[in-house]
Amino acid sequence: MILTPIPLAELPGLSDAFAQALADHPLALAVFARIAATTAFVRGDTIALSTDSDHHAAALALVRSFGMGVIDGPPAKGFTWDGQAVAADMEPSVLIHEIGHFQACAPERRHVIDFGLGAGPETGLRGEAEAVASLGGVAGDLEEAFASLLGILWEAEVGQPAILAFLEQNWLAGGATAANRAHFLKIVEALAAHGFLSPEGRPTRALREVDDQTFLGPLLVAPPQGAPKAC
Repeated sequence: MILTPIPLAELPGLSDAFAQALADHPLALAVFARIAATTAFVRGDTIALSTDSDHHAAALALVRSFGMGVIDGPPAKGFTWDGQAVAADMEPSVLIHEIGHFQACAPERRHVIDFGLGAGPETGLRGEAEAVASLGGVAGDLEEAFASLLGILWEAEVGQPAILAFLEQNWLAGGATAANRAHFLKIVEALAAHGFLSPEGRPTRALREVDDQTFLGPLLVAPPQGAPKAC
């Protein structure tokens, strides 16, 4: 959920400022440049996530390419991810976001309802999802950030307006501040270190292979003041 709506007219200036803040970090700048370039794919004059049918079809194809199943219907009747399949009736961006979760979660949670993170915002059977949750708090927020940025990069990879998800998931809520820059660099560097990013800043098809303590433990420090929380 976006915390601070940003008019499209203000986006070029904000993007330029954030890019300038990343100028001394080539990989982070390349990652952001790929996302910012998708402003050209925005249809219409709002920052609402795309619901276009061609984007939806491409998102479903990408989901299936990762070996993830798809169930017809909305997540409100069950789960966003039931451990085997994604609910099909969601925005393209949300479908692709689930790929980020599939990649970034611990192997032992990959086939757990909503990846063992508790009920997703769209999940209807919330009690059942919460009952199998095993990761939350700061650790859960950190994994959410990994999934968020991976999903956004996959949107860019398939020619969808990834910049809208970047806004919706609050990556620009802190603008070009030092705290926001530090948060972005932390996530980019961790993704790169674990093989999720190419040297050009493109997403890879890597799946996380290590447990939560090994993967998240070294990164579990207090987030910089003002760092955004992805939703």
